Amino acid sequence: MNKEIKALEQNDTWTIVDLPVSKHVIGCKWVYKVKLHSDGTLERFKARLVAKGYNQCEGLDYYETFSPVAKLTTVRTLLAVAAVKQWDLRQLDVNNAFFHGQLDEESLRQWFAKFSSALLEFGFIQSKADYTLFTRILEGSFIALLVYVDDIIVASNNSAEVSGFITLLNDRFKLKDLGQLKYFLGLEIACSALGISVCQRKYALEVLEDIGMLASKPVQFPMEPNVKLSKDSEQFLDNPTAYRWLVGRLLYLTISRPDISFAVQVLSQFMDKPRVPHLTAATRVLRYIKASPAQGLFFSVTFSLQMKAFCDSDWAGCVDTRRSVT
Repeated sequence: MNKEIKALEQNDTWTIVDLPVSKHVIGCKWVYKVKLHSDGTLERFKARLVAKGYNQCEGLDYYETFSPVAKLTTVRTLLAVAAVKQWDLRQLDVNNAFFHGQLDEESLRQWFAKFSSALLEFGFIQSKADYTLFTRILEGSFIALLVYVDDIIVASNNSAEVSGFITLLNDRFKLKDLGQLKYFLGLEIACSALGISVCQRKYALEVLEDIGMLASKPVQFPMEPNVKLSKDSEQFLDNPTAYRWLVGRLLYLTISRPDISFAVQVLSQFMDKPRVPHLTAATRVLRYIKASPAQGLFFSVTFSLQMKAFCDSDWAGCVDTRRSVT
């Protein structure tokens, strides 16, 4: 908490003024979080002083608010290219990211605007396909930055150049160098001479534990091949929110588990009015995950970097609309 207060003061986060006419005060509160490594061991304690944004009124205190975040397809693409090119992968964390912006409006996304402006000053080019990706080529040294709110991936073919750049960036923003990329947005990343592996083992086990299926019997495939789910089959679930929560978490797991993508896509079609067979099919996906929670993606150093796509269609497979599922 003392470090948090000190950082806020160093960033000149506030100026004490008289309350303007017709304005109301938005309070603040402390938020505490325990950060863990991917193996579940303690990494560090975090304390954040945050504004009570839920007390704001839309149209009065703000009109829109969001932080640009990296597309997860961009994350996977960067890792695939880094494996082939054998780039060094580092991870940075920005202290008090949202207090670095200079306010020129009452509703804002000032942190990203200030950070991206600084990168452009340093000679980086902002991607048009993903505005959170920045690249720079300077005398044979390549650096790529991918920003997800206040978490940053740095990929480069020159470790010394990266260290100098991080020092330069730290002079402008207070950074925490987390070293080699290992854990990012719930993705467990392991680099070796053979390539880069990505999985969500910790996340998968958390889902199983939260739903009470850590001791369930594993199965070898996520969905029965002849099962045809319908929106009109059997009774409604007593608690449809639990089904939506489960499917939402399974959707996030498809980042590193394309093997469950089809099954989860089918389950997501019944989010509005889920029934008992839909939940049964969802729990089968969990039993499949239980069989291999550490399964994920592997980006080999021998990849050809050629785009490959696969498509299949279940002709007229939907029993409700007789439409095909692709």
